[in-house]
Amino acid sequence: MSFKPNASYDFSDAVVVITGAAAGIGRQVAEQFAAAGATLALIDRSESIADIASNLGEVHRGWIADISDPESVAATANRILSQFGRVDILVNNAGIGPLAPAEDFPLETWDKTMAVNLRGAFLVARAFAPDMLARGQGRIVNLASQAAVIGIEGHVAYCASKAGVIGMTNCMALEWGPRGVTVNAISPTVVETELGLTGWAGEKGERARAAIPTRRFARPAEIACAIMYVASREAAMVNGANLLIDGGYTII
Repeated sequence: MSFKPNASYDFSDAVVVITGAAAGIGRQVAEQFAAAGATLALIDRSESIADIASNLGEVHRGWIADISDPESVAATANRILSQFGRVDILVNNAGIGPLAPAEDFPLETWDKTMAVNLRGAFLVARAFAPDMLARGQGRIVNLASQAAVIGIEGHVAYCASKAGVIGMTNCMALEWGPRGVTVNAISPTVVETELGLTGWAGEKGERARAAIPTRRFARPAEIACAIMYVASREAAMVNGANLLIDGGYTII
């Protein structure tokens, strides 16, 4: 059965911030939110992010920022809020996944993984939450991973950082839910992005697919659609959830 994303949700009155929006899942999320009428503020370290934003429509903007740097995050958030006046939805998508055996994992690589995947998600959420809380409404969607709830060989820092994202999501949902801001996590399996297909190519990828009950990896559009759901008005009662999109892999 073929899968075609649609723009059935109406985000024409929403300002959406997406980190890591230059490629992969983040770019697919940006495209689908743009198709649904949202105004986008895209953040990435790539210098291409401004062009990517403008190619989606003249109302959209892109900013270069390092989400692991508090000053860069604060300055970018201030510019976005000044430009658009508010932010309604934040998609914390940016992340990295360097691999090495646990006993040999370089400390500097561990620190960088935590800085981007966990500290970065916290810094960005903390930067935009005050505006949402002051208005009594908002949606924050944090990208975690199936690696947050299982062990994957070679992924010690990635697994730990994404488990931290889920713990952070739970605490934010508990504190901010009563004030009108829902916070949820999305946890995909391997996704068919350029990076995902490169890392899980050949026999390694074949074994991984065979271990998933649906016998395939996730498509970027499927992840984007899930993000759009938890960011929608229809998901107002979804708070503190971790939505696993893994074809049933973690039930085995």
